[in-house]
Amino acid sequence: MYKVWIDAGHGGKDPGAVANGVLEKDIALKVSLGIKERLESGYENVQVLLSRSSDVFLELRDRTSRANAAGADILVSIHCNAGGGKGGFETFRYTSASQSSIKLQDTLHKAITAKLGGTDRGQKAQNLHMVRESNMPAVLTENLFVDVAADADRLKQSSVIDAIIDGHVQGIATYLGLSKTKEEKPVTQGRDINVPSKWAETTWKGVTEKGFFDGSRPGATVTREELGTVVSRLLKYVDQKG
Repeated sequence: MYKVWIDAGHGGKDPGAVANGVLEKDIALKVSLGIKERLESGYENVQVLLSRSSDVFLELRDRTSRANAAGADILVSIHCNAGGGKGGFETFRYTSASQSSIKLQDTLHKAITAKLGGTDRGQKAQNLHMVRESNMPAVLTENLFVDVAADADRLKQSSVIDAIIDGHVQGIATYLGLSKTKEEKPVTQGRDINVPSKWAETTWKGVTEKGFFDGSRPGATVTREELGTVVSRLLKYVDQKG
């Protein structure tokens, strides 16, 4: 069972970047919860642990210490950006990142940009706490800029949030080599066409007694020729009654 630690940036008294009616902490939480739901429901042998599942404040050291104590296999910290001019998407690893972190960043970055589109600001390295103090491969994603009007407008669209979530899910699944959950297809049992359905027994008896049908194969499909025969019998029945 793989353990994936998803860290929703900021929270509580720390809203993160705020602009254009968008709060970074809200986007980070929404994306994190979506990743957990879709990864666990869509793939086998994976458990998603969250730094926070509600609007609460956590110190950075608490986030990484909990992830380390849980023995998570990977960590992904979710953020939005600010102060980026033209906006866009970028990812960060530690400046002295392991090869596993570099591979995780590359896999995640490619999966998210493929889903999200827009400006790709590239894969970067920086001395950030979340990727420095984590014992496992760790990446921080910056999902568009709240202070760039075009990006903020996108972050208000559910389809864009879905794309961000799906990109993270795909990247994580690819990196860990997860298998999709097997869907159990309902078993459809064939019916006996020579026996009428319970709900149609009375009607079937009535139309056969009137001669519209000969009483055979009540569950079979009807051809146009057979339908024509039934209509002819019905018209004859109406003439006789008239």
